Amino acid sequence: GRAARAPCGAHSQARARGAFEPAVRARRYLTPAPIESLPPGAARLMPLPSPPLLLVTNRRQASAPLDEILAAAFAAGCRWASVREKDLPAEDQIALARRLLPLAQAHGARLTLHGSPAWAKEAGLRGVHLSAHSDAAAARALLGPGALVGLSVHGVDDVRGLDPAALDYVLAGPAYPTSSKPGYGPFLGPEGIARIASATVLPVLAIGGIGPENAAELLAAGAAGLAVMGGIMQSADPAAAVAALLAAFERHRP
Repeated sequence: GRAARAPCGAHSQARARGAFEPAVRARRYLTPAPIESLPPGAARLMPLPSPPLLLVTNRRQASAPLDEILAAAFAAGCRWASVREKDLPAEDQIALARRLLPLAQAHGARLTLHGSPAWAKEAGLRGVHLSAHSDAAAARALLGPGALVGLSVHGVDDVRGLDPAALDYVLAGPAYPTSSKPGYGPFLGPEGIARIASATVLPVLAIGGIGPENAAELLAAGAAGLAVMGGIMQSADPAAAVAALLAAFERHRP
């Protein structure tokens, strides 16, 4: 069973309660179980990039070309970015991802795509982020066991019934009101993130209105990581914005 795979007794005890202590949940991405050892339907626990800070692109908000922003973010310690340029046609999204991939690889970072698993594969990416209610099993079958596959969720109901063998994480939001999607909500706050984190064995990343001033409270509520768009894309100093967010992880380190 799942308890036998847990790296420590705290995991199995917390799972029995239906929740994880925040400190335990925050470090789950560091201790993946071997994929081949898992029974059908068991959580894969593919390690998230470390630190688990996801930079989501938006060239329309960007203070500089995406290449420059990603280079600055990676140099500051970010190790994960996802291309989210859904207004572009498929061939342009693929071309953009291909152009940015060597930049990520040079820093040992993971680059994924918000959108089609087929486009992510064609671009040579080892990961995709799916919109809510997408077919995660199909994405996993296409991209393989080594890919990073995530799914957007907006509440507890969205995580019920998810197959943890197909997914590596869920992205929950909006955590707070956000300028990237004005009027989008209702926002979850730390309490909503905590409820979602308690309802799934999958790591939960929070997104929406996140900055250095509120990042730590989301991690304390049970978020395994954070995803940020506007706070980095719009910044005149993306490296400083990343450094400030990474400091929140350091403060929350168990």
